[in-house]
Amino acid sequence: MVTVANHPNVEIITYAEIKDVSGYVGNFEVTIEKKPRYVDESKCTGCGACANVCPIEVPNEFDLGLGTRKAIYVPFAQAVPLVYTIDREHCIDCRLCESVCGPGAIDFNQKPEEIKLKVGTIIVATGFDEFDASLKEEYGYGVYDNVITTLELERMINPAGPTGGHVIRPSDGKHPHRIVFIQCVGSRDLKVGNPYCSRICCMFALKNAQLIKMHDPDAEVYICYMDIRAFGKGYEEYYQRAQEQFGVKFLRGRPSCVIEDPETKNLLVRVEDTLMGEIVEIECDLVVLSAGLVPRPETRDVAKMLGLDISPDGFFKELHPKLAPVNTKVDGIAIAGVAQGPKDIPDTVAQAKGAASAVAIPMARGRFEIEMIRAVVDKEICGGCEICASVCPYNAISYREVEGHLVAEVNDIACKGCGSCCAACPSGALQLRYYRDHQVIAVIDGILDTHKMINQ
Repeated sequence: MVTVANHPNVEIITYAEIKDVSGYVGNFEVTIEKKPRYVDESKCTGCGACANVCPIEVPNEFDLGLGTRKAIYVPFAQAVPLVYTIDREHCIDCRLCESVCGPGAIDFNQKPEEIKLKVGTIIVATGFDEFDASLKEEYGYGVYDNVITTLELERMINPAGPTGGHVIRPSDGKHPHRIVFIQCVGSRDLKVGNPYCSRICCMFALKNAQLIKMHDPDAEVYICYMDIRAFGKGYEEYYQRAQEQFGVKFLRGRPSCVIEDPETKNLLVRVEDTLMGEIVEIECDLVVLSAGLVPRPETRDVAKMLGLDISPDGFFKELHPKLAPVNTKVDGIAIAGVAQGPKDIPDTVAQAKGAASAVAIPMARGRFEIEMIRAVVDKEICGGCEICASVCPYNAISYREVEGHLVAEVNDIACKGCGSCCAACPSGALQLRYYRDHQVIAVIDGILDTHKMINQ
């Protein structure tokens, strides 16, 4: 992150939101709203003096509510840029931060700023959200204190996390000695509408299970799984090491329920071991849910803005799953990472490099070649009914006023020649080059004449 921030040809715009994207390859216009930090980025040194005197503490979103932050904060210690932000929702206007800020970076008069950028190509890498484990009511997430997700466990294990690298029970802060991982929570589950595998959960659980055993060799760790999908290079060996070297215990079966003892806050996990053919009940101190990956809520809004398609699983759809896995149906726009679908870090890095190459090619060439099979408008016939624009999947049709009425215009670069507009046009004003009505009719007439000659 620091390398990117220091690169002379890279500009990072943080604490901002994309409001609109228009144009086409080589000529996109992106409208960005930069939200006010109430801290001058050019003056803030990231010293933290302001946060030290701030009297307000709220749950830290980066630590998933396990830790706290101040009303003036940075999300985490290594954030880029290392610039503080005032949370106006929780700020009480005591102005203590302003009084101790040496560089004078605090500015309560900041307003939202609109930025317009002209860009040639776009890479969409909007990431994912963690599945809301509370939707699986049988596991008690959000109801039982000692049921957590893998991301929450990850924040605990991290030495810079809210617990200093120690795994604890949220109910009493004690160290858990028996831990149960439950796999495929929100993945491979038709009941919640996610039939796909999230791909990272198995290895994520194996890693955290081994870290727990490193911290406490006497701990008992169980993993309840449907199938362990250790598909990457060295992954199967990693799986075997968890069993043989660390003694992690595996139960093939999806637990039916988790029950809490209200006095001790211990948990009882009931699961059918499908390999042994028997019901097993495990009393444990902590249950960790391997929650799957789901698309971000804004995915559909971004897709509509850019003219992209969404796959049935809710992620961005690639142009072709094998031959064009990073390209989209819109020239000049590529997708990378989990925005396209669940994948682990090596696959994400590989796809990101592919996306960078895909968008760099037209920029390096300085030109973009298109086929001439495009829709054209007969302006004398067009009535400006706007039906064509409503059916165009590429946002290639706009309108301008000619002699008092609207006339359709087709952008040859954005158009793909699919013919949807031509089929929908009630007046026949839209035609495809090389496939105009009289050309198609002439071909049909020729075929019929040949057929008559053969019959004679």
